[in-house]
Amino acid sequence: MSLNHVRPWRNIYRRKSRQIMVGNVPVGGDAPISVQTMTNTPTTDVAATVAQVQAAAEAGADIVRISVPDEASSKALKDIVRESSVPIVADIHFHYRRGIEAAEAGAACLRINPGNIGDEKRVKEVIKAARDHNCSIRIGVNAGSLEKHLLEKYGEPCPEAMVESGLDHIRILQDNDFHEFKISVKASDVFLAAAAYQGIADATDAPIHLGITEAGGLVSGTIKSAIGLGNLLWMGIGDTIRVSLSADPVEEVKVGFEILKSLGLRHRGVNIISCPSCARQGFDVIKTVETLEKRLEHVKTPMSLSIIGCVVNGPGEALMTDVGFTGGGAGSGMVYLAGKASHKMSNDRMIDHIVEEVERKAAEIEAARDAAE
Repeated sequence: MSLNHVRPWRNIYRRKSRQIMVGNVPVGGDAPISVQTMTNTPTTDVAATVAQVQAAAEAGADIVRISVPDEASSKALKDIVRESSVPIVADIHFHYRRGIEAAEAGAACLRINPGNIGDEKRVKEVIKAARDHNCSIRIGVNAGSLEKHLLEKYGEPCPEAMVESGLDHIRILQDNDFHEFKISVKASDVFLAAAAYQGIADATDAPIHLGITEAGGLVSGTIKSAIGLGNLLWMGIGDTIRVSLSADPVEEVKVGFEILKSLGLRHRGVNIISCPSCARQGFDVIKTVETLEKRLEHVKTPMSLSIIGCVVNGPGEALMTDVGFTGGGAGSGMVYLAGKASHKMSNDRMIDHIVEEVERKAAEIEAARDAAE
């Protein structure tokens, strides 16, 4: 349930960027902010990599990136692209020929790192391959691999050096009349990344790929990414995101969507609003929410669900959600539908009943959407 139409302080005004295509996914302009992840299987293991791509796609990933470190991986990429339901970005480092091979293999986008792809002549060859095969490019600037001359000029990785690196490589692409590109300026330091992204956002209208690189494990990396990406997205910066976690790629997709959902920028699946629980709880809130998150993973329809342990905030939260349950004591609680108290339900039947109500509401929403179309 969105309140943006009556609460102007909820609105985020996105930076105006031009739009490019990554396969069939628009990036930039007024397109939805896309969510990406990256496989961690050996690219030469086609079956394992395809399975990971599909798992990410089922979790909602719009785009998946795959590392192409050697010629064998380039050959495998062709089979992976053929089996993938989402556009594939080829991650290229050090060997410019891998970029050419990836474009020939059907990659939708090439991610090249200006600090290690080689001299301008080699970059031009990659540009030609991208143009010949209708492939976009992401300029991937990283604080950990800046060009030597920029480190000598600035003394250390800093926002100015990262922006200069990005603009230098934008110039190369534009001088070669290539404009299907996006850019990222990643760092593991939240402050450095945020400042660099603000600088590049002011300096170009290119679509921006957001990320806090090497953010850490599932918990620490999620927090760091939520702070860094959340603040930039709140400022209207960002057209596509990847949350970099030392975790299953599916978790990256989930966290990415949760960040976007919390800002009202993407709506997918059930948004569960739940209390942290306390001595007033009329049922085991923590266990209930954990179970419901797993039971409702299959629901892709955007909708809201409140699970509150007692009547202090429960009724108020339920007024703003599609489905709600508020603990009332004596082994039962109140079920709310469309913001209104509907009926009581015993705690022991509550989880199955909520799943049924959410599924029913999702079906109603989808039916109404189909009728409108």
